[in-house]
Amino acid sequence: MRISILCLLTLWALGSCATVKEYEKAMINDPDMELSDRKSNRYITTFHSYREAASGANGGKTGGGCGCN
Repeated sequence: MRISILCLLTLWALGSCATVKEYEKAMINDPDMELSDRKSNRYITTFHSYREAASGANGGKTGGGCGCN
């Protein structure tokens, strides 16, 4: 019984594998497709908005361009 369940799970997992053609890989390196660590990304965005006085589309507080808070 265990072996048949294991075989079914293995077949199910291997069935989801697919070969990606070269022309389908064009968008993989797109920055929008990257996964990011949200905590580090939030820290960098906050630091950038204070340091450069650029609120951009993220809103929030802005400081002076000198780096003073």
